[in-house]
Amino acid sequence: MLGALLLVAGCAGPPVQEMSDARQAISVARDAGAAEHAAGELSAAVEHLESAERYLNQRRYENARRDALQAKEEALNALHRSESSDEETP
Repeated sequence: MLGALLLVAGCAGPPVQEMSDARQAISVARDAGAAEHAAGELSAAVEHLESAERYLNQRRYENARRDALQAKEEALNALHRSESSDEETP
């Protein structure tokens, strides 16, 4: 019971780690050339991060967490696509 309570309490606060992870993933994707090789995925990641920031400012933490996780996923997709493009280039 105590473990479940701690888990719920941990989820109720701001998604600090998720926001940080999303920002870092976007930065790495940009550095890998995602703006050129995976612009759509990178743009989606940035849009999700901006949405997460708006939710965070409204203290809607679950929505912020969801969008931050989506931003990270999109950024990682952009990174992988950029890396694949680099491998295909002679």
